[in-house]
Amino acid sequence: MKNILIPTDFSENAWNAIEYALRFFSKSTCNFYLLHVNTSDVLTCHEDTPVFDDNTVSSVLKNSSKKHLQQTIKRINKRPQLNPKHRFYTILDNNFIINSIRKQVAEKKIDYIVMGTRGASGINKLPIGSNTGNVITKVKCTTLVVPENAKYVTMKEIAFPTDFSFFYPAETLQPMTDIVESCYAAVRVLNIKRNGVELNEDQQKNKAFLDDYFNNNEHSFHFLTQSHIEGAIQEFVKSRDVNLIAMLAKNLNYFQKILFHPKVPKISYYTDIPFLVLH
Repeated sequence: MKNILIPTDFSENAWNAIEYALRFFSKSTCNFYLLHVNTSDVLTCHEDTPVFDDNTVSSVLKNSSKKHLQQTIKRINKRPQLNPKHRFYTILDNNFIINSIRKQVAEKKIDYIVMGTRGASGINKLPIGSNTGNVITKVKCTTLVVPENAKYVTMKEIAFPTDFSFFYPAETLQPMTDIVESCYAAVRVLNIKRNGVELNEDQQKNKAFLDDYFNNNEHSFHFLTQSHIEGAIQEFVKSRDVNLIAMLAKNLNYFQKILFHPKVPKISYYTDIPFLVLH
């Protein structure tokens, strides 16, 4: 049984993340928790818990959000194929977004967070909205980030950009391993380096561990020399027809350049390819 948390602001990007999650976990028995967070006050309410509130504005916000959550469930139920392995719950919370998500991760024993890259108020020039950026950097939970144009296909090629600076505990890699084994996907470990720079002893050990860890799965190592990491990844994604980019959140050198670059000219993986962020 997997527990999946899907924060939503009811935007189309958020709906796309829901649809992607339903297909991504189609073979798994799952509890899906749809979470909407109002930040107007600190009132917390769950759909099955009566709340008595004299503040008119808060009541209107709560009722409107509850209605939108119910409409989202109806929209899910209208999809062509209902999955008997999936159960859905709605949560309405008035809190700071990060605090609310951390609370749900702990209480519901969440295995994955799934969310869109940005919501209805997102700034188009930024690849990752502020809420999503905060979640994937500040909440220690495996997170699947779904861009607005991403449509689910069976995973066959998974890119894993890394600079080999960190040891990779098996439990951290497990979510990616689950995908690799269930989809018979190939892992393409990608390292972008400056010209003439070689791996040091620790980096070589970490590379050797990955080679051994994925010994029973199709995998390969690719070394590219290019000054712009995001440009190199763009070319790699296109050349290999990559379906998923997996990254270690702790690998800040790559992580920030790939996901938080402020300008994205000629870069399309931000809008097309989902990211699996490993903590």
